[in-house]
Amino acid sequence: MTIQTMPIELHYWPTPNGWKITIYLEETGLPYSLHYVNIGKGEQFEPSFLKIAPNNRMPAIIDPEGPDGRPISVFESGAILQYLGRKTGRFYPTDERARVEVDQWLFWQMGGLGPMAGQAHHFRQYAPEKVPYAIERYTNEVNRLYGVMNRRLADREFLAGDYSIADMASVGWVKPYKNQGQDLEDFPHLKRWFETIMARPAVIRALEVGQEHRRNIAEDKEAQKVLFGQRAR
Repeated sequence: MTIQTMPIELHYWPTPNGWKITIYLEETGLPYSLHYVNIGKGEQFEPSFLKIAPNNRMPAIIDPEGPDGRPISVFESGAILQYLGRKTGRFYPTDERARVEVDQWLFWQMGGLGPMAGQAHHFRQYAPEKVPYAIERYTNEVNRLYGVMNRRLADREFLAGDYSIADMASVGWVKPYKNQGQDLEDFPHLKRWFETIMARPAVIRALEVGQEHRRNIAEDKEAQKVLFGQRAR
């Protein structure tokens, strides 16, 4: 088992993508230090942050005890989870067949659940004008994805069998299900999975990290300009 003596630097804001990493760190007990990146104020565009996260998105980490004992920075939440899973050997199996199961569902979240839920949030909560087609399109797609999870969880406790980084990646995107126009009563197996994970002490601790900084973006027009008006520049 890896013994981490120096804290991992977590560049973070309390969002579903940020929660993925606090969940992993809390579940494993790895020491970490918090470096808040206020995405509503544009701190993700600071040159020092762009050096470790060129896509100007959090989370990102700097591990001072990286491969060969040299520091390494990692951006993209899925890549961070895989890196930490390989480093610690926890919640990410070494057996190739089992690892493929986890990777499938991790990439499913990164490419499907997260982006589609994010678009549902945007058009249902933040768009300055209601666009019925967009609201219906993304609400329906999230509903479809919830159905995929519900069927998957009908005969297993977690997405890849055992609790893994795939579950950690997905649970934060289910947490705001009401804002996505969904009802968990329609998905009993998903509801059981969600309640099981949300009751884990490490997850409870992880979701509390930085909660004092959360604001209602739907009412913060300046933050919306920063978050939703980005172009290459």
